[in-house]
Amino acid sequence: MMNYAPDPPDDGPTTATDTTTAREGRGTTPARPGGTPAVHAEDLTVTRGSRTVLRGLGFTVPRGQITGLLGPSGCGKSTLMRAIAGTQAKVTGTVDVLGRPAGHPALRTRIGYVTQAPSVFDDLTVRQNLDYFAAILDPGRAASDRRREAVTRAVADVDLTTHADALAGNLSGGQRSRVSLAVALLGAPELLVLDEPTVGLDPVLRRDLWTLFHSLAADRGATLLVSSHVMDEAERCHRLLLMREGTLLADDTPDALRTRTDAETVEEAFLHLVDEATAAARTKETTR
Repeated sequence: MMNYAPDPPDDGPTTATDTTTAREGRGTTPARPGGTPAVHAEDLTVTRGSRTVLRGLGFTVPRGQITGLLGPSGCGKSTLMRAIAGTQAKVTGTVDVLGRPAGHPALRTRIGYVTQAPSVFDDLTVRQNLDYFAAILDPGRAASDRRREAVTRAVADVDLTTHADALAGNLSGGQRSRVSLAVALLGAPELLVLDEPTVGLDPVLRRDLWTLFHSLAADRGATLLVSSHVMDEAERCHRLLLMREGTLLADDTPDALRTRTDAETVEEAFLHLVDEATAAARTKETTR
């Protein structure tokens, strides 16, 4: 079973050099790990009926860093994440994840995937939800102590210790999303694929989650791919993939994007790239 919370019924990483900065949630780029990247895609294309959702994408996600996947709603971010997690149909091109083809059985315990919709059992408590998924990931009586430690750590990671015995169905939307994140953290995955994990959270919780994300990268050597349509979160990432209408506008660091477009913020840089792409498309149309 892949290490992500399924829908409810109905190569060693390296740590960051600037650990203090990383824990504070700022996007200072850590030392780039060598070897096989966490994700490598070439000519990645996804079709849905007559519509092409992703159009020949090529990119690399380095290990031990936070890569932000940013773009407006409907641009293909969730589809791309499903392709990386190995759950997307009708994918062509190449998608290698942790040195294996996306969806390979060997990746099931190495990837944590959190969807936009919380994937928890409402009639179980927070701890019972995690106990259930921990037993799937690490079964057997001999692993009971290890499972208990993993559950305790995951609950603490997402700051739900005081709600551990509350029914998931009685939690707020943001708290239920954090339960899903805790499930993904159970197996200490090498790669976390998080689809808009901060949607609906208040500013304090958003800040705390980003602090956790940087701690996972700096202290545990995890790689995180985090999607968002909120551009100010781009400043918290080490690297960015900017998407629009199924294409990649940029694959670079925040500093490099600002320098390249002579912009003060990543949002300004993104809008500049959108305007460039729109102008190029119009020029192409008029020359046909």
